[in-house]
Amino acid sequence: MAFSIIDSCINCWACQPLCPTHAIYEAQPHFLITASQCTECAGHYADPQCASICPVEGAILDSTGHALNPLGSLTGLPA
Repeated sequence: MAFSIIDSCINCWACQPLCPTHAIYEAQPHFLITASQCTECAGHYADPQCASICPVEGAILDSTGHALNPLGSLTGLPA
């Protein structure tokens, strides 16, 4: 049970301060998530905070590899 951040991350710093377990850290070339610390916000918030704030569609994946904010989810435009 952990999310991951992929290469499309633009290091905007939006997600890092919102993580209740401090699982998100700055790395090169983009932010990463420490899997052992990520609780997917369970017990803290109803929705994952990192995905809720991320301005890049498809940058954060769930444990099965599906984007939490897939293409078109932020703009309303079809992928």
